Amino acid sequence: MSLAIPIALLGVKALWLTYIWLGSAILASWLSKRKGYGEKPGLASGLLLTALGVIVWLIVPAKKESAWKREGIFPRRKRATR
Repeated sequence: MSLAIPIALLGVKALWLTYIWLGSAILASWLSKRKGYGEKPGLASGLLLTALGVIVWLIVPAKKESAWKREGIFPRRKRATR
């Protein structure tokens, strides 16, 4: 019975690490799309570099006509038309 506890704790850590890994891939993909490079380079760097991929996309300069340059860091909220 005592062997089940360390295995269960390992499972919890693995689950949280998986959440961090997938979250960083999503965030890096979003950043690269907003900076005008498309989603695929961000997704690849987020999956391969984990949290470092997000830092890389924060450093990479945005293209001239990207949403990052037009709207700023955060996207504008769309108003509902009536």
